[in-house]
Amino acid sequence: MTRTVAILIFDDVEVLDFCGPFEVFSVTGLRGKQIPFKVYTVAEKKKITARNGLVVLPTYTLKNCPTPDILVVPGGGGIRKDGTPYGTRKEMNNPMILNWLKRMSLTTEHILSVCTGALLIAKAGLMENLAVTTHHLAFDELRKVAPASANLREGARIVDNGHTVFSAGVAAGIDASFHLIGNLLGTEVAEETASYIEYS
Repeated sequence: MTRTVAILIFDDVEVLDFCGPFEVFSVTGLRGKQIPFKVYTVAEKKKITARNGLVVLPTYTLKNCPTPDILVVPGGGGIRKDGTPYGTRKEMNNPMILNWLKRMSLTTEHILSVCTGALLIAKAGLMENLAVTTHHLAFDELRKVAPASANLREGARIVDNGHTVFSAGVAAGIDASFHLIGNLLGTEVAEETASYIEYS
């Protein structure tokens, strides 16, 4: 069985937030001539400028993206000195992205939130009664938008709710990807992949 993995991207997305999981899922199983995951990017626009000027051409737009088995929601961004929000702080008020997340949540096997992707999950109304983590500097922001039923776990690197998995900031998304792969395919597959990419 090959599962599809859609990685949502947007302007000012943190590069490692989405590239880390992209790499992990993409190379899993290849040494055994298996293709357990087909990975693609999806965005509202046809061209995205990630943090530090990296230009990315997403595979799909929100309008034509196939329904994924696994959805990765990365973070990145903040508030500029002039008060302008960017990255997740901008997209958390974007109805196109929020409504798309709601629709995808109904059919996905898993959602993996990386870093401040948790802000998007919260604003989409998908955080009720969930245990949650995010980047260590973003908990105050998350408290303002998370539902009262959410259990915010500061200091946690990975929080697994079954359907929705949350990770702390940036590189923690790689750990969460391995965590999910281990759950789906077994620890040996996850460890082989980590060894291949020389990730401790």
